[in-house]
Amino acid sequence: MKAISYARYGGPEVLEYGEVREPKVGPDTVLVKVRAAAVNPVDWKCREGYLDGILEPVFPVVPGWDVSGVVVRPGAAVAEFGAGDEVIGYVREDFLSRGTFAEYVAAPLRTLARKPRALSFEEAAGLPLAGLTAYQVLVKVLRVKRGETVLVHAAAGGVGSIAVQLARHLGARVIGTASERNHDHVRGLGGEPVAYGEGLAERVRGLAPEGTDAVFDTVGGDALTVSANLLAPEGRLVSVTDTDVVDYGGRYYFVRPDPEDLGRLSALADQGVLSVHVSETFPLERAADAHRRSQEGRTRGKIVVTVGG
Repeated sequence: MKAISYARYGGPEVLEYGEVREPKVGPDTVLVKVRAAAVNPVDWKCREGYLDGILEPVFPVVPGWDVSGVVVRPGAAVAEFGAGDEVIGYVREDFLSRGTFAEYVAAPLRTLARKPRALSFEEAAGLPLAGLTAYQVLVKVLRVKRGETVLVHAAAGGVGSIAVQLARHLGARVIGTASERNHDHVRGLGGEPVAYGEGLAERVRGLAPEGTDAVFDTVGGDALTVSANLLAPEGRLVSVTDTDVVDYGGRYYFVRPDPEDLGRLSALADQGVLSVHVSETFPLERAADAHRRSQEGRTRGKIVVTVGG
């Protein structure tokens, strides 16, 4: 089958388009014909070796954790899906090898849910990792409640844009940091935008003089210092980017596959609560260009690789 893979760590130039062996379908896996696969910052971080300390690579590695597609064949122990079912998945295993930038992926059952009917395959591919990150942080870690004020960093990005929508659905007021060009987009999601840069703390204080009840950080670095100073007395801080968050009394969180959480996100998309903005698509053979665009760090919503009909 055709796929993108890399045989060593490095920049986008190590990505090669060509034939790889079709994955085997184990008892608890599902063979999925890939229609689209979203690009996430973690993809290029894995490719460059930044996660080598926690994820063993089995070269050649096919990158990609997000997928939308159609079930070709369920494993012998799988009763939840049948051939022809449309699915989405956050196909992360405990090693790097068989990713989603390919014509087919063998996805563990624990990574899959039914695709929302309201979203195209391209939009649906952008939901799993970003949606699960937002859902698990807001609901399970920050435990956001109705009436609270939540600050979301990079509110126009892949994770941030879904976090804004989910927090509003939970009944929270949302302030979102974003570049000026994305302020209307953040407003459209239900958030109150504020610009990055010098004076951020004053701008947020102007909207929330008593401080914020929760901060969802997807940026790290200086944003953590600002965030810690903006918290109300009992405020909570979580970062999905920077482990230094613990130095500020917060928590670092790495998203996990969860089929029930993913199913809830799919249902919310069908109810019109969640939308996924796809900023750009690339064909599979141009996945290296998609990685380059992701590394620029200025994407509104998601970048998606399309694999075929």
